[in-house]
Amino acid sequence: MARAVDEAMPPGPRLPKAVQTVLFLRRAQNDAVSRWHARYGDTYTLRLVGGRVVVVLVGADAIREVFTGGAEVFHAPQDNPVAPILGSRSVFLLNEEEHVQARKMLMPAFNGAALRGYADMMATIARAEVRRWPVGEPFAAQGLMNRFTLEVILRVVFGFAEGPRLDAMRGLIDRLMEAGPMTLAGWDHWLLKRLPPWSGMRAVLRRIDGCLYPEIAERRAQAVADRTDVLSRMLAADPDATDVDLRDNLLTLLLAGHETTATSLAWLLHDLAHNPDVLDRTRAAVDADDSRYLQAVIKEGLRLRTLVAPVARELSRPTTVGGYRLPAGVLVAPYTTLVHQSPADYPDPQRFRPDRFLDGSVDGGRWLPFGGGLRRCIGAGFSLQESEVMLRTILTAYDLSPGGAPERPRARNVTAAPSAGGRITVLRGAETYSRVLLRSAE
Repeated sequence: MARAVDEAMPPGPRLPKAVQTVLFLRRAQNDAVSRWHARYGDTYTLRLVGGRVVVVLVGADAIREVFTGGAEVFHAPQDNPVAPILGSRSVFLLNEEEHVQARKMLMPAFNGAALRGYADMMATIARAEVRRWPVGEPFAAQGLMNRFTLEVILRVVFGFAEGPRLDAMRGLIDRLMEAGPMTLAGWDHWLLKRLPPWSGMRAVLRRIDGCLYPEIAERRAQAVADRTDVLSRMLAADPDATDVDLRDNLLTLLLAGHETTATSLAWLLHDLAHNPDVLDRTRAAVDADDSRYLQAVIKEGLRLRTLVAPVARELSRPTTVGGYRLPAGVLVAPYTTLVHQSPADYPDPQRFRPDRFLDGSVDGGRWLPFGGGLRRCIGAGFSLQESEVMLRTILTAYDLSPGGAPERPRARNVTAAPSAGGRITVLRGAETYSRVLLRSAE
């Protein structure tokens, strides 16, 4: 029977599970997954340590089957590495009706009207950040973008006002984001959780909860209809949501929208600095208030530098995907990086060419930085708007140039970050910094 099941599965490497696991986890460079794709085709099987079986999907039809499939079949994997931080009520981990209810609580905070309401605060935070940048000397954009997106999360999402809680949260979240794969893997181990670094990270999470739960309690006592932050909109959408529901989904928004957006912005600035023709057009688009071109630049950046490669779903029952009858428990994983680097979908895929998003050549079902289907990232619009606000602010104030040689991806937590942090140099441009100061005074 075991041999029959194996024969029914898609082909794949026969390396030891430990080797497959290491190569799969080193996906920032995509070397192994690209070789396997070239050898085994658009659907192949990996067998990982712990008994996990992953079927990697690249073909359009198979990916469409996953994203349009029933929520009762395609579940969120419960062994998500960040589950110990998110909590059991995170929209990332819930399935079926519970997942639907969680999204209903979150959706009003991310519709078009809500996003427009966040723009001014995002711009204020962006101007304050850009004002501090060193002029004429190379620096790594990653850390500064982390600082910007964290401030957006704390003020626009959590709704913290100036005070001791906001000050405490800045440092605590910086500490929390240092938790790497090994720390997360040993989080609940009966022995390890009493030892550093696990004990220290657990203490950090308790202190974050000590800031979040009082904030939630105070917000319940206020007239949340008069507030425009995401937490207040969540409460207005579902007054019966428990404190745990709110806390777990706030941390979900933090982990989904902080370092991922910061890393995509660092890559975007790096790539613009190394592509002066695109940079000139982007500066012109800022001056002309051409949001369509700016969004094309951001989308092309997300395609070229896909941060989180697989989008995994766990089969709750035997299901046919990509022409194979797969057993329950298998992870099916649309592999977004391989899709985004497909010459058939994106001619000259290594080239940074935003025009491909303006000429009608991109199939929306093959642009997948935010996943797809019922579980598509609920904060996609928030991230795109945040990126555009920051890009406008930077190019209003400065010219960009490279801060070093082109960089390769390296693994950073669950993302693929620039190997040297996305080094750039900013210079005073013809559009001087006084425009930023003028806008700040308005």
